[in-house]
Amino acid sequence: MLDRAGHAHADRREVAAIAAGLVQELLGRLDQRVAEGTNDANAQIAAVETFINDGVDAIVLLPTDGAAPAAVAIEAMQAGIPVINVDREFSSPFAARTTILGDNYGMGVSAGTYICEQVGDNPDAVVAEIAGIDSLPLTQDRSQGFEDALSDCGLEVSARVAADFTVAGGEAAASQLLAANPQIDAIWNHDDDQGIGVLAAVEASGRDEFIMMGGAGSRNAMEAIQADDSVLKATVIYPSTQAADGIALARLIAQQKTVGDLITPSVPNRVVLDAPVVTKDNVEEFIDLSFES
Repeated sequence: MLDRAGHAHADRREVAAIAAGLVQELLGRLDQRVAEGTNDANAQIAAVETFINDGVDAIVLLPTDGAAPAAVAIEAMQAGIPVINVDREFSSPFAARTTILGDNYGMGVSAGTYICEQVGDNPDAVVAEIAGIDSLPLTQDRSQGFEDALSDCGLEVSARVAADFTVAGGEAAASQLLAANPQIDAIWNHDDDQGIGVLAAVEASGRDEFIMMGGAGSRNAMEAIQADDSVLKATVIYPSTQAADGIALARLIAQQKTVGDLITPSVPNRVVLDAPVVTKDNVEEFIDLSFES
């Protein structure tokens, strides 16, 4: 069973990964039941209760948030049904058999490391940051990782604005940033969806003295990186494969198997996926796993 929260920023990428057929061969060997939970925690809870009553072998759940569905996930676990928690971590350690996550802090570290490689030889480099929604822990984690990585090469964030993961928000935030800073050497934009608006603002400004990198890994961004005809030179991955990987882990757990060549006889309790940097040199390795903005 797969229950998917309809979150506009993250969940679409997991759904896209499944739609792309990443687990098609696997699903051919499974009886998969899908409940569309949207952003309604009560609908998710009801769906999980139904699957508990149906006696399914495993539940893969991307919750609306970490708190609301935790109790019903615990109920499933107590009924002997392993729960695989995807992307948003439950508030209780008893709510999931395994948790699979993207690495928001790691995204910031990867972005900062890349920018250090590109402009770190200039101690006066002006590094700008276009964040997502500042109140979200994921944004805070990304910004902290970025700051920590930059500090390793003696750089810091010289200018920072926050957007809202939308095209319009990205354009407005970037326009503000560009107007306030006549010289920039590098920009990290946290999210490729809002990056469409960021690039529109850059194009309208006529400026190209800086390099820019994105975040998440959209097809739009990767195609721009391939074309190499804009300031966008790289993006850092927030994995679109989490739900597909969650289904694969659910099958292994239900069948009491382990992962690949691991010696331990069971699936790990926590899996944090990598946050690699995509450039024109390796974009072919990642573009088939990308999502449409």
